[in-house]
Amino acid sequence: MIFEVVEFRNLELDFQTMTLKPIAVLFAIMLMQLQAKTILFFGDSLTAGYGLSPEQAFPALVEKKLNKISKKVKVINAGLSGETSAGGLSRIDWTLRQPIDLLVLELGANDGLRGLPLEQTKNNLQAIIDKVKAKNPNVKIVLAGMMVPPNMGKTYSDEFKKIFPALAKKNNATLIPFLLKDVGGIEKLNQADGIHPNVEGHQIVANNLVQYLQKLI
Repeated sequence: MIFEVVEFRNLELDFQTMTLKPIAVLFAIMLMQLQAKTILFFGDSLTAGYGLSPEQAFPALVEKKLNKISKKVKVINAGLSGETSAGGLSRIDWTLRQPIDLLVLELGANDGLRGLPLEQTKNNLQAIIDKVKAKNPNVKIVLAGMMVPPNMGKTYSDEFKKIFPALAKKNNATLIPFLLKDVGGIEKLNQADGIHPNVEGHQIVANNLVQYLQKLI
């Protein structure tokens, strides 16, 4: 870790009060640089860890894995089961009351499963990003891409997949092409509903996410 160089030529030592003003400044700088970065996971039941304890869900696992490799982070899990992009838009302001450094946006899957208009989903996700940037333009954005089953129709499924790369490009965001890579559709890695990852599945999702997030912190 590289710390800012502090000029010591004018070091003021008060032997009566035993205060070292420049050292206090240096200490404050060190504390700021050591402060953990806050990652907000904003999503639906996948983020919430449906069917599992919060500690088993991938946001908590990502926090442990990043801290283990000396990436000091604090994770906020703002996942809500059943959440749509419209629902996310309605609650993002409340969630942003606490400052964040990085947003992992994982919404849209429930829109797709309900066959909601694609333009509506895209606009809602863009509005969420806009609100985050308005609060803090320096927040890094990560978009978690999702897919919908082919029974929604090929045209709908294909256009749905295009939403996430398009938004990532427009907002200079990091794209995770498919959040459930190496997990989705694999029976042994999912719960009985075939949709939500089990404990082992969440471990794989977390490992995949760390590969992206460690480069941004």
